[in-house]
Amino acid sequence: MKKYIHFIYLMLLLGCIAPLNSCDEEAFLKENPKDDSFAENLFTDYNGFLSAKYALLNVPRQERREMIQSAELGLIWKIGTDTGYANTELSWTRGLNRYNVDLNPTMQFLNGDVSNSAKQGIFLILYSAISAANMIIHRAEEPEINWMGTDAEGDERNKNEIIAHARLIRAWCYRHLSMTFGPVPLSTEEIDGTNYRDDWERTPVADIQALMESDLLFAETWLPDNANDVTRLSRVIAQHYLAELYLWQNRPEDAESKARAVVDNPNFKLITQRYGVQLSEPGCPYMDQFKNGNILPSQGNSEGLWIFPNSEVDDLLGRYTNTMRRTWVSAYNALNVAYSPEYGGRGLGRAGVTAWAFTIYEPQDDRYSNHAIRRKYVTTSGQTVVCDSTKDKMGQPIGGNNQWMSLRKWDWTFDNPERYNESYSYADQTYLRLADTYLLLAEALFRQGKNSAADGAAYYINRIRTRSNATPIAEAQVTLDFILDERARELLTEECRRETLYRTGTLVERTRKYNHIASGERDGLEGMQDYHVLLPIPQKVIDANVKRKMENNYGY
Repeated sequence: MKKYIHFIYLMLLLGCIAPLNSCDEEAFLKENPKDDSFAENLFTDYNGFLSAKYALLNVPRQERREMIQSAELGLIWKIGTDTGYANTELSWTRGLNRYNVDLNPTMQFLNGDVSNSAKQGIFLILYSAISAANMIIHRAEEPEINWMGTDAEGDERNKNEIIAHARLIRAWCYRHLSMTFGPVPLSTEEIDGTNYRDDWERTPVADIQALMESDLLFAETWLPDNANDVTRLSRVIAQHYLAELYLWQNRPEDAESKARAVVDNPNFKLITQRYGVQLSEPGCPYMDQFKNGNILPSQGNSEGLWIFPNSEVDDLLGRYTNTMRRTWVSAYNALNVAYSPEYGGRGLGRAGVTAWAFTIYEPQDDRYSNHAIRRKYVTTSGQTVVCDSTKDKMGQPIGGNNQWMSLRKWDWTFDNPERYNESYSYADQTYLRLADTYLLLAEALFRQGKNSAADGAAYYINRIRTRSNATPIAEAQVTLDFILDERARELLTEECRRETLYRTGTLVERTRKYNHIASGERDGLEGMQDYHVLLPIPQKVIDANVKRKMENNYGY
């Protein structure tokens, strides 16, 4: 089954069906595919569409995989912000870390690896997924498909749930694109070789948002209330992203409605009690939800809205690597510390939490406890190495600080001692949590002046804080800055922080204030500028759009 899914995934996402990728159209039209899984044969019944859906659901998992070089792809939305920086700079992270001349339209994370065509840049990865989603949406409307329902109503339900998954992923892609690049080309048709284009225009963000809303509302209607199945998404995901979209559009009342629909769904609740595989060991409820063996709904996780399955539990279509540990855990082996389960396995310290972000917790906060943060190691000779977390040690030496404190959310290793140094993790992971929705709801209420500790913004913030033994706040303490600080405390290394700060109009202000590398203070340079709220359109895309000039974002 895994090989079959991989084949379909490749078929859907091959460069020649990506609307903005350059390919040999004439050669594509001459293709004479022989495999029985070619689209004309695949999209004939419900099982074929299910296989395509599974392949499409693999795309978001790429965000936490090593798609370019030695770090999670989603790093581009986490470093160069108030909460994250590139502890070990790579060629594709240096510019975003320092906001210098290296941040330009030819950067590797935008254009892909020129030496490896399989490693596309983020722009084309997202458009390849959009192309695949469009194919599923288009093919689902063919009249002769056997939807394998028990009656006409069952056929309609199966069909629309497949379309709902595709439209949710399309909205998810456009969310990333428009929050990162601003106006981008809008593609809603299947690219079949006869309608390949090289004259794309950048569509205004308002129009992109309108498509996202339409897609998410459709997904909300047709996805199950609670699939309890990580290969079948639930409507709460669409509702969460609708709440975020409405906040972005300054529609707080609508955002409140959608966020409440998630918060009030009885199938999901915050983890407030210890549970699971390490119940008999020291720990805290907050961290239990990150332990492998506790991630899936079947394992007791009631907080996960969107789970990335990487284990073989319950026949979840095979194992996939992720690189969160590799990215965020320090390369402590350089300190003469042996890889072990105690230390979560091998890390490379490609990224780090900023010094400021380590200062915003109260001492008793579980999210700042030793259960959540790695503060020290013991070397093979028995010496204790105490980790750094102060501004003057952040990113020092320039090559990376292997002694930097790191989060334990991504600890994972094999049971076999011979594999403790395995490069990647194979743990199940929660991608979207209910706590995030609580904080969106708090923001929606705050923007309406509803800050009450009874059922207003303070109440929902306090639900998050008391779970981790942080002091509850009063109504008068609710501000946008406090909400953003609380998101940092709760969602460090999970949240695509750049997008949250972009959406709230605080990206430049907070990054320059709290990240002395990004501000240029450390290097005595200009650092982050106002125009850096958007990243450059890849030069590869601009060059391929030969029949219409595509202007890049201001400053690039």
